[in-house]
Amino acid sequence: MRRVLHGNLVYAPALGALETAEHAYLVTENGIVTGQFSALPERFLDDPIDDFHDALILPAFTDLHLHAPQYPMLGMGMDLPLLDWLERYTFRTEARFADPDYARAVYRTLANALIRNGTTRVSMFSSLHTDATLILMEELERAGISGLVGKVSMDRNSPAYYTESTEESKRETLRWLKACERFTRVRPILTPRFTPSCSDRLMRWLGDLAKESDLPVQSHLSENRSEIAWVKELAPDCERYWETYAKAGLWKPGTLMAHCVYSDAIERKAMRDYGVTAVHCADSNINIASGIAPVRVLLEEGTMVALGSDIAGGAQLNMLEVMQMTIRASKIKRIETDWQTPFLTVAEAFYLGTTAGAAYFGHAPGFPIGKRLHAVVIDDRAWGDIDRLTIAERFERAVYLAKEPDIIAVYADGVRRK
Repeated sequence: MRRVLHGNLVYAPALGALETAEHAYLVTENGIVTGQFSALPERFLDDPIDDFHDALILPAFTDLHLHAPQYPMLGMGMDLPLLDWLERYTFRTEARFADPDYARAVYRTLANALIRNGTTRVSMFSSLHTDATLILMEELERAGISGLVGKVSMDRNSPAYYTESTEESKRETLRWLKACERFTRVRPILTPRFTPSCSDRLMRWLGDLAKESDLPVQSHLSENRSEIAWVKELAPDCERYWETYAKAGLWKPGTLMAHCVYSDAIERKAMRDYGVTAVHCADSNINIASGIAPVRVLLEEGTMVALGSDIAGGAQLNMLEVMQMTIRASKIKRIETDWQTPFLTVAEAFYLGTTAGAAYFGHAPGFPIGKRLHAVVIDDRAWGDIDRLTIAERFERAVYLAKEPDIIAVYADGVRRK
């Protein structure tokens, strides 16, 4: 079945570039984009149309780092540094997901909230509970979200009420992976929480599994100075944090590493050389006072970078607000470096939150022909002055002002979900 969308198209074809198409048409067939036109060809005139008139149509947002079981503690513990925050709030909250009914209620709410805010593709941490992780994947698929979900692995330096033995972690990981075969849009990603939480033995086993089963990997890297010092104590044979993953076989193309706040030139080179993606989480890094990642340097050196909300270290699920914080953090970094480091523009932050994330999943910029439609529609009429502004100016204002109610439609994997 064909369907036509009409509105003002905006997307980022490259870092810093912005493409707009005023009063344009997108044609889809069975959810797959088949054409983009400035005027609707006659052969499509009788097809159903979702006419959004003068609204803005953007690619849907991609969130490549968030912790699903931390959703209930959103906005809590923001006065604590990372390691204290984990001990006092995070582990206790995540432990509650041993209860499948609780997991179902929270994860259904989270999946619906993601869609309402225009996020349609994710890479997400679950808890260490296999059954709750499968429930999360079910709820994401039900909501129309696609991407990656990982059962967290952690067999050391964790509270007694929230940890696994090494053998239990292996057994449950294999049970989880077997059960994942039924999913179509959400795929598994191996998820060692971070080096302090995983023994060398478990890390090596996960590395072997990643190679044997061709599975992607996600974890954390160089987020906080105390964390880095702890890693050095735990792995004295490794000069830098990244080597703890590399020696286990977890440092490879497609690996996602969140934060990278203190990644030095050697660590950044290792990311480029191995095709590792840095996931920048500005809101979280500021909230728990970890620092500000050198995003401009990472980009200029050729490292792949995308954005993550990192809830609940980050307090914003809406990726437009994550983009705002990304811009503001880069301006603080510019001040810190005595105005030597250019800050990120609105178009650049938008690229990182849409195009860069979509590229990780194999999608070209914008609304690529032959791919299922992922799009959000923003109605900006409430702010006035539409007739006096260009589409690019209206888009910039939307990045700063749009909230959930302003997102009037969301298309995920080719289906309208809002």
